[in-house]
Amino acid sequence: MKYDIKVISLLVSIFFISQIVGLSILYKDMTVRIVEGKTEIVHSETVIGPRPEFYGIQTFIWVFSAILITTGLLLLLMKFGKIDWIKLLIFTACFITISVTLGVFIVSYLAFLIAFILAVIKVYKPNMFTHNLSEMLIYSGLALILVPLFDLTWMIALLLFISVYDIYAVFKSKHMVKMAVFQAKSKMFTGLLIPLKRVRKSIKTGKKKTEVLTEAIMGSGDVAFPLMFSGVVMERMIRIGGISKELAFAKTLIIPVIVSIVLLILLMKGRRGKFYPGMPFITAGCLLGYLMVLII
Repeated sequence: MKYDIKVISLLVSIFFISQIVGLSILYKDMTVRIVEGKTEIVHSETVIGPRPEFYGIQTFIWVFSAILITTGLLLLLMKFGKIDWIKLLIFTACFITISVTLGVFIVSYLAFLIAFILAVIKVYKPNMFTHNLSEMLIYSGLALILVPLFDLTWMIALLLFISVYDIYAVFKSKHMVKMAVFQAKSKMFTGLLIPLKRVRKSIKTGKKKTEVLTEAIMGSGDVAFPLMFSGVVMERMIRIGGISKELAFAKTLIIPVIVSIVLLILLMKGRRGKFYPGMPFITAGCLLGYLMVLII
């Protein structure tokens, strides 16, 4: 078992809530309309401006390239010990994506203000609650920006490519493991995080002392990509399947349920202290969930 059952349950629960929150925000942001007999989905412009004007394979290349460039930049900054630069990079990403999420509900200046406060707390004064809350808002912001730019074919292609990359990065190059350990130790982890504690009893005094040992972690990609996939599936059902927005949302919920079950099994079967590439399992869960959506 990767972690204690309570920790696993909490981690999977936060993952599942992140998926539901993200899908709900996508649902709220979209407007469905019929133009010349065709169903169209329109998303409001984000608080940071219009989305990039590309689609399908262009989005795939853009996202995958961004992942490689960002990873390379982080590794370079880690090598030279540029902690302040890493914090600035993470802060900027948090601020932008959280602003996009909050902009769905409130006016832009308030969205920017709250996003700034949450990003500062996340990077410089982290705690479990604000960290995971910020992460949920970050994933929703990414989905709001990217989901309208993808079609299902290239979203599946991205999941498959990321899965292969994840296997290589964890087992072969191991740079993903180095990044996760570095970020966790530096209190700058980008992903879901739950502090692990144990209680030690002093032999002399008999008093108990609680110590934080490490964290139960889940990488940001393991949460963001299944949310994006679910969002793309939901929009496809509305556009191509011709079903209502409400029914599409309800049917799409099958995917995060299946992925959460797969994640639960992975954490239950995993070993303590060992790193696993999560994306191959999550991708399998996404595809299985989509198959069930088609059947139902």
